[in-house]
Amino acid sequence: MDDALLLHRIQFAFTATYHYLFPQLTMGLGLLIVIMKWIAFRSRDETYAASARFWAKIFALNFAVGVVTGIPMEFQFGTNWARFSMFAGGVIGQTLAMEGVFAFFLESSFLGLFIFGEKRLSERMHFLCAFLVFFGSWLSGFFIIATNAWMQHPVAFTGGRNGTVTLESFWGLLSNPWILWQYLHNMIGAVVTASFVVASVGAYYLLARRDETYGKVFVRIGVIAGLISSVLMAFPTGDGQGRNIAYNQPVTLAAMEGLFVTQEGAPMVLIGQPDMEKRTLDNPVHVPKMLSFLTYYRWGAEVKGLDAFPPDVWPTNIPLLYYSYHIMVGLGTLFIALALVCVLCIRGGTLYRSRTLLWMLMLAFPFPYIANSAGWMTAELGRQPWLIYGLLRTPVGTSLTVSAGNTLFTLLGFTGLYFVIGVLFLLLVLKTIGAGPGRMAAH
Repeated sequence: MDDALLLHRIQFAFTATYHYLFPQLTMGLGLLIVIMKWIAFRSRDETYAASARFWAKIFALNFAVGVVTGIPMEFQFGTNWARFSMFAGGVIGQTLAMEGVFAFFLESSFLGLFIFGEKRLSERMHFLCAFLVFFGSWLSGFFIIATNAWMQHPVAFTGGRNGTVTLESFWGLLSNPWILWQYLHNMIGAVVTASFVVASVGAYYLLARRDETYGKVFVRIGVIAGLISSVLMAFPTGDGQGRNIAYNQPVTLAAMEGLFVTQEGAPMVLIGQPDMEKRTLDNPVHVPKMLSFLTYYRWGAEVKGLDAFPPDVWPTNIPLLYYSYHIMVGLGTLFIALALVCVLCIRGGTLYRSRTLLWMLMLAFPFPYIANSAGWMTAELGRQPWLIYGLLRTPVGTSLTVSAGNTLFTLLGFTGLYFVIGVLFLLLVLKTIGAGPGRMAAH
């Protein structure tokens, strides 16, 4: 535990992973709340209006905890990663500042109006508030993704004084070709999380035989949105992001797929365990030539393996990267299958009576969180050993004056504090779910 670099990385990984548990639900819920409000506005159905109020309350809880956990994460750019901030602050400072000044205040301001202003606003204005909350959350996501996309694929910069980089073109930064697919993939992943959370709560109400009208609404909206978003995660967004990696970070693709040797007609591995000593995959189960086709749309295309690159540019933890990627893909496939079965059962009129499927939906809610976390681990582990791909290696970005002992102390403090915050958050959410959406119809 005397390795300062390792502890800097563990602390940032912990705070970033914990923080992202909350924004992914708010960004996805923002869209679903807009859909509920739109249906209520068009149909004059109070059930959908009360549903929107119910989920807005959970949205607000998520938003508050997301803010609390996000601030310490960003402060680490200055405390633990000072040399990175000095090197790249002239570029990433633009998008991080815009996220706070524009997106955060837009989202927070209209969230207050949406929750507390329904009786004082017209129906159109209240719907507009819901839309602007959704827009603000997705705009916030855009600026954060733009920052990360620049670290994955740096563009629109020039060398500055004292070995730093400065922004050459603001619009070049925002039109980074890496952004499009990463942004869409990330935001639709948030919709997957929200969809299964909404369906899970609805399934709970149906299994408990309470608030059944709302339970059916939640399950129906959740599984339909879950099916659409899960399919979009695979194609075109997953495919597009995979091609981003294939063309710009081919060594990352090789590590993700466990491809140690360059091959024509490379197979796609479904199951296998990477052996780094022998540089092979143990017990592989694969689909012949599929990786070549998915990557280059040609069955016989050559896909570069790890042997085509010097070991000093390989991702630093290939097994963890490999497993993270395959967990993400495997869970995404299961989401499509479960949501498809549920949608077919809705059409057949049997879902609301099928206790097996309802139990599966209720217990499914943690897995989109796992899949999204695994996706971000894939992105960040895949970029290693670089903080900024091709420009700045990870060890060069740390703060020289922050010792391992200092970081271990703050890491333990964050762990304890976040545990308390997490318990309080769960208690408040469970209390809201226990009270039920029926109460919202009376307000």
